[in-house]
Amino acid sequence: MPRNLDLTALRSFVTIVDAGGVTRAAGFLNLTQSAVSMQMRRLEDGLGVQLLDRSSRKLVPTAAGEQLLSYARRMLGLNDEVYGLLTQARFEGELTLGVPHDIVYPAIPQVLQRFAAEFPNVKVRLLSSFTRILKEQFGRGEADVILTTEDGVEEGGVSLAELQLVWVGAPGGQAWRQRPLPLAYEQRCIFRKGVQERLDAAGIPWTLTVDSDNTRTVEATVSADLAVHTVLEGTEPRHVERISHGGALPELGRLKINLYQGHVPSPASERLAQLIRAAYAPGRPRSQPKEDLMPA
Repeated sequence: MPRNLDLTALRSFVTIVDAGGVTRAAGFLNLTQSAVSMQMRRLEDGLGVQLLDRSSRKLVPTAAGEQLLSYARRMLGLNDEVYGLLTQARFEGELTLGVPHDIVYPAIPQVLQRFAAEFPNVKVRLLSSFTRILKEQFGRGEADVILTTEDGVEEGGVSLAELQLVWVGAPGGQAWRQRPLPLAYEQRCIFRKGVQERLDAAGIPWTLTVDSDNTRTVEATVSADLAVHTVLEGTEPRHVERISHGGALPELGRLKINLYQGHVPSPASERLAQLIRAAYAPGRPRSQPKEDLMPA
């Protein structure tokens, strides 16, 4: 007699793998840790195989788990597509999503495309600004969901990824060799102060060649090899390249990409947040496509 797989348990399994542990998965699923663990035990008992390797701190799938993972993603994707198709008429209106300039690509266009297919009657208004401004707008209730780039994560936020900050300049450029080091930044860029402090600590003199409120000004200056800039790894535009400085410049820190949702999410905003979390799941490619916008 055929038996049915529990989609709820499959969703917990996929989320555990993506999040790397039960605790984070429980947060993403809005369930208790014990509930998620129970679903996993039920799924493993029903299939008669071990799906997760629990010998290390970070949970990873076993060979059987890797095989199931591919099927599970397809099954859940089809389930969500059908559910969205049949229930989309219930959800109308507008959502506001705030995203910093530097992490719009490559994840957000894919998220918006998928969301539009599932909720065609819900308009998503995209705010692209600086983390400080987005958090202020979120605090005033002007945004339903926001992403931020921060050193830590505040109460109510969930950290999706942690990326290295890297030096970038013109392809084959030499501006990074100059002293004082010419820098190009927007006035409210969150990276700016920390980079200057690291240069000071390393005893490297610098000058602010560009102090602008315009992204294009920064872009043009860096691509002309008149200054250097910093971006999160994987977000380098095509007209600049990561600088191989061999230790001539200080190593920079890592920043978290965090997700904040409204306190009373709607089914549509919850689905938008789920798609964003999936886009930043471990193992998903985050390389920048051929895009001309310079991150801020």
